[in-house]
Amino acid sequence: MKALVQRVSSARVLVDSEEVSAIGPGLLVLLGVADGDGPDQADRLADKVRALRVFEDPEGRMNEPLADREVLCVSQFTLMADTRKGNRPSYMAAARPEEAEPLYERFRERLGAQGGVFGAMMAVELTNDGPVTLLLEA
Repeated sequence: MKALVQRVSSARVLVDSEEVSAIGPGLLVLLGVADGDGPDQADRLADKVRALRVFEDPEGRMNEPLADREVLCVSQFTLMADTRKGNRPSYMAAARPEEAEPLYERFRERLGAQGGVFGAMMAVELTNDGPVTLLLEA
């Protein structure tokens, strides 16, 4: 399981030009589920995201965790791409949708995150909040 985590001032997801979810200050998480991932990986990664100290404390240092800020989580199977050979990514490592969706929902629920629409063509809009983009793996 992999998560690309971006600190944002705001983010939203649109499906067919209709907004399906939006957040203010917090984290945008693109989540990729690998074949063989299970509930333990989902829980461990969600807890890691919640505990990340990537927000400024009163002294201006990145020392604060998520706390009461919002999270928007979007499924992103392409994070599992293997690009080591050739120029066409292979997605063989990605979990099948029937395995990935329950783990995506578990991850999202554990964080209390807003979400996109699993498997839909989504437009994700975000406004960065500083230079914080992290790749996490479980």
